[in-house]
Amino acid sequence: LTQFNSFYHAILTLSTLVMSLSGVLIGMLVMGQSFSVIMTGTGVVALAGIVVNNAIVLIDTYHNLLAKGFAVRDAVLRTAAQRLRPVLLTTVTTIFGLLPMIYQINVNWFSRSVEIGSVTSTWWVQLATAISFGLAFATLLTLVLTPTLLVAPTVWREQLATWRDRWRGQPIEGPVDEKAIASDTAVIPVAGFKHAAE
Repeated sequence: LTQFNSFYHAILTLSTLVMSLSGVLIGMLVMGQSFSVIMTGTGVVALAGIVVNNAIVLIDTYHNLLAKGFAVRDAVLRTAAQRLRPVLLTTVTTIFGLLPMIYQINVNWFSRSVEIGSVTSTWWVQLATAISFGLAFATLLTLVLTPTLLVAPTVWREQLATWRDRWRGQPIEGPVDEKAIASDTAVIPVAGFKHAAE
């Protein structure tokens, strides 16, 4: 709230927690695991730091582009494009790093053996599942839903103004194409004067 100076953007940041928790619950159902307060809960807390950081950086990029003079829609599109690769790389590397934990693969370096389903690896399965599924689910929604919700207030204000003008019976003006106007005015002949191209 102190960084963005906006309750709405603070709520958007916190909404990623709900998205990630939904992904955790879906992952538990898919993998047929029970919800462990200790290990799954620890995974949710660790996951919260990752997804909230992604949302904060995304919204901060949006604010920086607005400060540079970009329009709201352009700023949102550029923000989503700029944050796509870093967020996806972070997500993919984290999930691939946790796959051995999810499938209970234990590498014993001393005996040079690989064990599947060992006692030590079983302990971390729920934590790894929570982080992997929650991060995958929240990342997809963060890259799609968060930019959409960033531009939503502007779109709603424009729609409200359009409906208000329509209700009052005023003509609805569409977007002005400045290039078309400039090109049209350049070729309009004026009576008594020759065109500049002539």
